[in-house]
This record gives sequence, structure tokens and C-alpha cells, in this order.
Amino acid sequence: MALLAANILFGANFSLYVSLTQHGVSFQQIFILQLTVAALFFAPSVLFSRQSYRIALEDFGSIFIVAIMVVYGWMYMLLWGATETSPIDASMIATLGPVVTLFVAHIVHPQPISWIKAIGALLAIAGTIALLSDKNYHLLGTTNEAFGNALVLFAVIAIAANTVLINSQLRQYGVLTIVGWYYVIGLIMAAPFFYRDFLDIFSLSISKIAIFELVYVTLFGTVLPMYLLYVGSRHLTAVHTALYRYVQPLVATTLALLRGQTVIDHANIVGAVLIFSGVVFVVTGNIFPLRRG
Repeated sequence: MALLAANILFGANFSLYVSLTQHGVSFQQIFILQLTVAALFFAPSVLFSRQSYRIALEDFGSIFIVAIMVVYGWMYMLLWGATETSPIDASMIATLGPVVTLFVAHIVHPQPISWIKAIGALLAIAGTIALLSDKNYHLLGTTNEAFGNALVLFAVIAIAANTVLINSQLRQYGVLTIVGWYYVIGLIMAAPFFYRDFLDIFSLSISKIAIFELVYVTLFGTVLPMYLLYVGSRHLTAVHTALYRYVQPLVATTLALLRGQTVIDHANIVGAVLIFSGVVFVVTGNIFPLRRG
């Protein structure tokens, strides 16, 4: 239930990001507010955790570098991309994590890839190309949606690289401790560049609906689902955790259609089917390996 709730809460973000920017809230303001609240929430796991004080100096250097990747590569790029494209496309591309992780892991730690995973990766790539193309199927066309989709894809690559590069530290020191350091380091690094955006939030003249949306994406769309994701993933396999991500595009699509933010076209359908099939092949590749002969 924790993973289901986390992905429902995450999925709603994509529609609200678009709505907030339409109400005059910049994605930079959303970014620094989310980062600030998350850092405050997870700070106790940094300050009062025994594991936090056992981190070796060389490990802390890796954590510092990956924290920058997570905050700027994942959070910032995802927000930027999500405000440029449709909630449907952004949420579908965001589910590509297992496929991108497969590629990154193979580059960092070369190992054979099963045929079923290879087929899944190719299907997911084809689906991504469909979403990165404009309506005339020109790759990375001049539309904002194509540009936004590319930014979301970059964010997925960044978070996948984080998963591979910091995997041993996550197991050694615990997910909650490492995630806490991500946000604390990220806030320290972002504050000098985004403090004006943070201060300007309090002088915004926005509707009550926009205020509610801002509170949602900060608390219920960032802090709470991150904690639920941590709790839920401890009791389920990586396969189940990855498959639960498909709740996000369902929620994002439903909200976007109900709020008139987008329409579904053939590119959305083709891309969604290919990406969904591809990720399922990748995450179940170890469970149902193809046999020769």
C-alpha cells in the first residue's frame, strides 16, 4: 500500500506542475521550495543517525557528487521538462528508470544482457523516440513538448546513474541517510543561486487553488511519497517496485484529461505501449529468462 500511495502522489505532480506555471509560479520557485522542505524533513536522518557519522571520507565524496546529480540532474531537469511538455509524456518517460539503469549498469559494470531485456530495451527506446518526435515524427522537433520530453529523459538518465554509482553506499549506510544527505547538500549548493526565487514566493499573488497546488507538490508530492517509497521498497522486490511506477502515468493522464491540459494522440498511445512493454520486459528479465534450444 505504501508504494501504491507513493506513486499516486507522485503521479499527480505532473498535472500540478503545468497548472502552477500557468498561475505564474516558475519552476525554479517550485524547485527551491521542494528542496528546502525536503531538506528540513530529512535533516534528522542526517544529524541524528549513527550511520551518518560512519560515512568514510571517500564515500562522502561520492555522495556529494551524486547529490548534485540528483538535485540538478533529476529534480531541476524533471521540473523544467514537466512544465514544457504534457503530463502524459512526462510521466511515461519518467517510468523509463529500469531501462536506463540497465544501460548505465552495463557501461559501469559490463555484464551479459539477456535477450528478453535487450528486446525490452529496444521497445522502450522506440517508444521514447515516438515521444521525442514532433507531430510529423521529426526527432526533437521545434515544439516545446519535444524539448520538454528531452529534459525529462535527461532527468531519468541522471537518477539512473545515481542508482548505479551509489549502490554500495546505499546498502552500507541506508537509503534514508543517503537521501537525507542528497537534500541537505543540494539545498546548500542551490541556496546561493535560488534564494531570490524562494523569497519571491511569499510575494506572489496567486489564487487559493494555486496555493493548495503549491502545498501539495511540496509536501504530498515530494516529502511524503519519498518516505512512503522508502518504507514500501523495503518489503518488496525491485521488480514490484518498478512495476508500481505505472500508476504514475495513469494518475497523470487522468488528471490532465479531466483538467483539459492535453489531448491523447496516436504518438502518445504508440509511445506509451512501447515504453510500458519495454520496461515490463526489462524488470521481469531475470524472472522469466529466455532459454536456448
